[in-house]
Amino acid sequence: MKKIQRKFLAASFTVRNVKAVIKADPETDLITFEMTTANFEDVNAIAQFIKSKVDITPEVGVICGSGLGKLADSVQNSKMLAYTDISGFPQSTVEGHKGNLVFGTMGDKKVVVMQGRFHPYEGYSNHQIAIPIRVMKQLGVRTILTSNAAGALNRQLKLGDLVMIKDHIYLPGLCLNNVLVGKNEDRFGPRFPAISDAYDPHLRFLFKQIAEEQHVSDAVQEGVYVFSGGPSYESIAECKMLLMMGADVTGMSTVPEVVVARHCGLKVFAVSLITNISVMDYETKQAANHEEVLGVAAKRTELLQKLFEELLRRM
Repeated sequence: MKKIQRKFLAASFTVRNVKAVIKADPETDLITFEMTTANFEDVNAIAQFIKSKVDITPEVGVICGSGLGKLADSVQNSKMLAYTDISGFPQSTVEGHKGNLVFGTMGDKKVVVMQGRFHPYEGYSNHQIAIPIRVMKQLGVRTILTSNAAGALNRQLKLGDLVMIKDHIYLPGLCLNNVLVGKNEDRFGPRFPAISDAYDPHLRFLFKQIAEEQHVSDAVQEGVYVFSGGPSYESIAECKMLLMMGADVTGMSTVPEVVVARHCGLKVFAVSLITNISVMDYETKQAANHEEVLGVAAKRTELLQKLFEELLRRM
């Protein structure tokens, strides 16, 4: 029998700074796929660059959702750094996400505010979405306050409601597309982080208490957030399925950031602003759209700003 000569095969390609390597083992015919992403040194280099430009050590990171960038207006003694000026930092591409880091003081705490986040539907890898959270950790951040615009699945929720997230359903994460997939960097966190306590109960208690004191408790609810990839909004059948699964609100962000934050050992508080009611009626002509999302967000930014400021004071 003629012996077949086999050669080791390998190919690599790079997309948006993420290098992927495909290898074929000649002995076993096993094909492996490996992604190499921003490592600890890369993240640390970004953090050191930011430190050279800003002389503020933030305790809290605040992430603004769609149309909520004006939260940064309440930052005192602010210093702004555009994403475009930070080598290796992702860039915002979605309307309503300005693309700035704003440093300063908010509610008596030193903060860094992200005016604009990054989504998988923009073409960014999960690992690139993780970069800002890991950079904030290196800057000194210990707590993340994050907001998002979301659609209501639960019919008891109304436009303009603020829903504190108590848990999430990470649909892509259940299909081996978790933000932590890949070689683990122990200096960021453990290989198998627990997520059952992702959303800090004490911060949720404080937020609800503040809402009651400011007589806006009717607008503050609590629920489960489901993360879907987007950018298309969910179909009617999908909305019905997600509601049956136990989700109250749905959106296209936040969960990957939360998983990374918990992996880094950061506390997390997250709130969804209901900017649209998910369509579940085949007879209706209503449909979700981004303009509606931005419009509702603009009307509720001031309230969320006040609640965040007081939450920061009491933390």
